[in-house]
Amino acid sequence: MPKGKIKKIVSDRGFGFIEGERGDLFFHHSEVQGIAFEELREGTTVEYEVGRGKKGPCATSVKVSS
Repeated sequence: MPKGKIKKIVSDRGFGFIEGERGDLFFHHSEVQGIAFEELREGTTVEYEVGRGKKGPCATSVKVSS
Protein backbone atom coordinates (compact mmCIF):
# COMPACT_ATOMS: atom_id res chain seq x y z
CA MET A 1 0.00 0.00 0.00
CA PRO A 2 1.25 3.52 -0.75
CA LYS A 3 1.94 5.84 2.16
CA GLY A 4 1.42 9.58 2.47
CA LYS A 5 0.62 12.35 4.92
CA ILE A 6 -2.66 14.11 5.53
CA LYS A 7 -2.15 17.46 3.83
CA LYS A 8 -5.52 19.09 4.51
CA ILE A 9 -8.75 18.17 6.28
CA VAL A 10 -12.05 19.91 5.52
CA SER A 11 -13.93 18.54 8.51
CA ASP A 12 -17.18 20.46 7.99
CA ARG A 13 -17.49 18.97 4.48
CA GLY A 14 -16.21 15.47 5.31
CA PHE A 15 -13.18 15.16 3.06
CA GLY A 16 -9.48 15.81 2.87
CA PHE A 17 -6.32 15.46 0.82
CA ILE A 18 -3.33 13.16 1.17
CA GLU A 19 0.11 14.23 0.00
CA GLY A 20 1.25 10.99 -1.58
CA GLU A 21 4.01 9.50 -3.67
CA ARG A 22 2.36 10.63 -6.91
CA GLY A 23 0.92 13.95 -5.81
CA ASP A 24 -2.14 14.96 -3.82
CA LEU A 25 -5.17 12.67 -3.61
CA PHE A 26 -8.71 13.46 -2.47
CA PHE A 27 -10.32 11.19 0.14
CA HIS A 28 -13.87 11.06 1.49
CA HIS A 29 -14.62 10.44 5.17
CA SER A 30 -16.36 7.16 4.29
CA GLU A 31 -13.00 5.72 3.13
CA VAL A 32 -11.32 6.13 6.55
CA GLN A 33 -10.87 2.82 8.38
CA GLY A 34 -9.88 1.99 11.96
CA ILE A 35 -10.24 5.56 13.26
CA ALA A 36 -12.96 8.19 13.24
CA PHE A 37 -12.57 10.85 10.53
CA GLU A 38 -12.76 13.52 13.24
CA GLU A 39 -9.63 12.06 14.90
CA LEU A 40 -7.42 12.54 11.81
CA ARG A 41 -4.95 15.43 11.95
CA GLU A 42 -2.94 17.16 9.27
CA GLY A 43 0.55 15.63 9.12
CA THR A 44 -0.60 12.14 10.15
CA THR A 45 1.03 9.35 8.09
CA VAL A 46 -1.52 7.08 6.43
CA GLU A 47 -1.65 4.08 4.11
CA TYR A 48 -4.21 3.97 1.32
CA GLU A 49 -5.17 2.45 -1.99
CA VAL A 50 -5.70 4.43 -5.17
CA GLY A 51 -9.18 4.27 -6.69
CA ARG A 52 -11.17 6.20 -9.27
CA GLY A 53 -13.52 8.97 -8.24
CA LYS A 54 -15.85 11.20 -10.25
CA LYS A 55 -13.04 13.70 -10.85
CA GLY A 56 -10.08 11.33 -11.20
CA PRO A 57 -7.84 9.32 -8.88
CA CYS A 58 -8.70 9.32 -5.17
CA ALA A 59 -7.56 7.54 -2.01
CA THR A 60 -9.59 4.61 -0.73
CA SER A 61 -9.18 2.34 2.31
CA VAL A 62 -7.37 5.08 4.25
CA LYS A 63 -5.72 3.81 7.48
CA VAL A 64 -3.34 5.42 9.93
CA SER A 65 0.12 3.94 9.32
CA SER A 66 1.68 2.06 12.21
